[in-house]
Amino acid sequence: MRTKVAIIGAGPSGLLLGQLLARAGIDNIILERQSGEYVLGRIRAGVLEQGTVGLLREAGVGKRMDSEGLIHDGIELIFGGRRDRIDLKALTGGSSVMVYGQTELTRDLMEARAAMGATTIYEAENVQPHGVRGEHPYVTFEKDGELCRLECDYIAGCDGFHGVSRRAIPEDILTSYERVYPFGWLGLLSDTPPVNHELIYAHHERGFVLCSQRSTTRSRYYLQVPLTEKAQDWSDERFWKELKRRLPGDIAERVVTGPSLEKSIAPLRSYVVEPMQYGKLFLVGDAAHIVPPTGAKGLNLAASDVNTLYRLLRRAYEEGSTRVLELYSGIALRRVWKAERFSWFMTTLLHEFADRDGFDKRMQRTDYEYYTGSKAGQTTIAENYVGLPYEAVEGR
Repeated sequence: MRTKVAIIGAGPSGLLLGQLLARAGIDNIILERQSGEYVLGRIRAGVLEQGTVGLLREAGVGKRMDSEGLIHDGIELIFGGRRDRIDLKALTGGSSVMVYGQTELTRDLMEARAAMGATTIYEAENVQPHGVRGEHPYVTFEKDGELCRLECDYIAGCDGFHGVSRRAIPEDILTSYERVYPFGWLGLLSDTPPVNHELIYAHHERGFVLCSQRSTTRSRYYLQVPLTEKAQDWSDERFWKELKRRLPGDIAERVVTGPSLEKSIAPLRSYVVEPMQYGKLFLVGDAAHIVPPTGAKGLNLAASDVNTLYRLLRRAYEEGSTRVLELYSGIALRRVWKAERFSWFMTTLLHEFADRDGFDKRMQRTDYEYYTGSKAGQTTIAENYVGLPYEAVEGR
């Protein structure tokens, strides 16, 4: 087999890159080790930045998102019982975010790819990139017991933190940066109306709370818990009771409880690897970086990587030169680190840390009071939350 771009991973980043490339006439094949049903079964966040929304529309998959997604012009922050609304739209000159579940986004991308007749090979085992520093890179994999070889011009590693793409780069080439947080998020998904029309991020002495949503009838709630906790030890009744305990009384009274559809604990970490390219191999999304979910940046950072790589690949084919592709890592990492900073900031601002002394706690409260009490501080939060602008790559 041969294609122009081999994409490893059929999550949102791989599918979005494949969709954009296919619409530009650049052949690509996606390899995914899991089944399509498994990929669709992943429960993930769904707060989309302005840039991500625009990129999905450009990819031709925005119709259902625009009809079913929920536009949010603000978010609410709570600290010590004090409530502050960050008016995203007013503070950023009209920008907002879109709430649209990642599962639905993935479904849209899968259906669009199938409609175009583009190839996705699911349940591809032992996927391995080769020759990424040479003129003729290729990927080997096993399908139905048969060893296959996919020759290509370039390889996009969209296979996540535990994928094979990053491991194909020699360790002495990579520099890793990591911060592991001493707690996780216990998440519960339920078919209940959201407690608020906008997301609520709340600090409490018992731990952080996020009141999120997937639609007007489906809610997603999160509680900060120690890493020693196990999801199976949290009954629905225990979860709802703790959630209400951490929210102001008037909000807690509005919480509609119901059976959980899914319950899990996700650890929090910040992680970046540099560089994000090695020869003709390009790392995209979680293969190169992880952010705490507090800033709603994970999927959006992957989309910005896709935006950069897609436009550089298109230029490379149109101009007949590969030199432009050397810009990828630098452009991507500039935005990655800014998103890492914001996610770290929101995490440290709103979570409880067991090792903080009295001075640290006073500084945390003062940080909150400054950022929410100052227009400049609110603007900083708002412009980062809706997403910093993509760096232009055309005609550089």
